[in-house]
Amino acid sequence: MSIFTPTNQIRLTNVAVVRMKKGGKRFEIACYKNKVMSWRSGAEKDLDEVLQTNSVFVNVSKGQVAKKDDLSKAFGTDDLTEICKQILAKGELQVSDKERQSQLETMFRDIATIVAEKCVNPETKRPYTVSLIERAMKDIHYSVKANKSTKQQALEVIRQLKESMQIQRAHMRLRLVLPAKEGKRLKEKLKPLLKVVESEEFDEELEMVCLVDPGCFREIDELIRCETKGRGSLEVLSLKDVEEGDEKLE
Repeated sequence: MSIFTPTNQIRLTNVAVVRMKKGGKRFEIACYKNKVMSWRSGAEKDLDEVLQTNSVFVNVSKGQVAKKDDLSKAFGTDDLTEICKQILAKGELQVSDKERQSQLETMFRDIATIVAEKCVNPETKRPYTVSLIERAMKDIHYSVKANKSTKQQALEVIRQLKESMQIQRAHMRLRLVLPAKEGKRLKEKLKPLLKVVESEEFDEELEMVCLVDPGCFREIDELIRCETKGRGSLEVLSLKDVEEGDEKLE
């Protein structure tokens, strides 16, 4: 005896559901467990590794697939890959309380690790330990947002921690080589973006070694490329200007 299965029903197992409400309707996608966060953090770039199927559902557990018209109205497209990406980025991951707690704890530690890797005590130039950053995050009652990447949240944590402790992003050390003709003029434009100029030589070209805030790197790079029309150069000597040894709590 054959069992009749409606064509708009798909049965899936061992699934992580990401849900999104849009245009007054509910849409869901079926993903592999552990892959949603990897996608959001940028660690996983292959969509096929994340999605169990690129169908969009009204209800994953019942296997009910969303109608094409509803998708077009809500998302402005019927491109399933594009819709799945939108739901992955902005939807809410449906997990049990125990799973959610475990996931948030992992993200909390990941955020603290990123902050510890990127930051130093500005007075001593020494990095902070991960456990010290975790303690500081608990002190400011930082609550992890499950649908935001750990990298984004690490930058937010750095901003918040600055209000209660000595912390700043470690500087990058760069070597800038500028054509003599534009050297002087460009140096004036670059000045506000440079934290410390460690050395400066002017011969046929202007060569400078300097420390900059990582957030200014792109602006410096674009300025040199545009103003020198590709004749100037920018080299990263070190990503972090830090002293050896960890920063300890007093």
